[in-house]
Amino acid sequence: MTTRAYIFDAYGTLFDVHAAIARYRDRAGPDADRISELWRTKQLEYSWTLTAMGRYENFERLTERSLDFALARFGRSDPALRAALLDSYRKLDAYPDAKAALGTLKQAGAVTGILSNGSPGMLQAAVDNAALGGMLDHVLSVDALGFYKPRNEVYALVTDAASVRPEEIVFVSSNRWDIAGAANFGFKPVWVNRANLPDEYPDLKPVAVINSLSALPSLKF
Repeated sequence: MTTRAYIFDAYGTLFDVHAAIARYRDRAGPDADRISELWRTKQLEYSWTLTAMGRYENFERLTERSLDFALARFGRSDPALRAALLDSYRKLDAYPDAKAALGTLKQAGAVTGILSNGSPGMLQAAVDNAALGGMLDHVLSVDALGFYKPRNEVYALVTDAASVRPEEIVFVSSNRWDIAGAANFGFKPVWVNRANLPDEYPDLKPVAVINSLSALPSLKF
C-alpha cells in the first residue's frame, strides 16, 4: 500500500515538552525535572479523564491546571515562575531531528501534518517558533471536536482533511498510547521511542520503532 501522508503528534514528538522547565531550571530548583514530569503526566491525565466523562476544556487550560498542580505538589508558589513557564510552553523547542525529517518528506512529495491535543493557538505558536510552517500541509487540533485522543473521531480529522485513507497514512508519535490509538484507527503507526521505554498495548502494535525522527524518511512501508 502506498504511503501518501505523514502525520505527527506534536508534544513529545516534534516539540520537547521538557524544554520549558529547562529554560528556568535554576528558578524551579532541585525538583525541576520532577515538576516537569508531573506537569506532563497531569496534562494527559486531565485530557483522558474529561473525555471519559464527556466534558471538555481546551489544552491550554489543562496545561495551566496541570502546572498549578505540579508546582503546588513541590511547594513552589511563585506566580512569576508560573507565568514564565506557561509562556515558554507556547514556544517549545523542536527536537533537532524534526526539521530535517519533515524537509526530506516534503521534498519526496508526501503530505505532512500535525494532529495534536494542543489548542490551535498553542500549536501555531510552537510551529512558528520552530519555523516549521513551510513544511506542514495541515495543523489539526482536537479543539475542532471537543474531546481528546485516542478516540477514533480525532484520527478521522486527518483522513477528512487530507482526503486519504487510513492505510495510506503513517502516523508518528512518541506516546505509546497514541500509537495504540492510531493502530486501532487503521493508520500505519511509527513509535518514536526516544527514551527506550518497554513496549505495551501488545494488540495494537506500531509498524516500526525508531529512536530518532532522522530514521523516518528511510523507512519503507
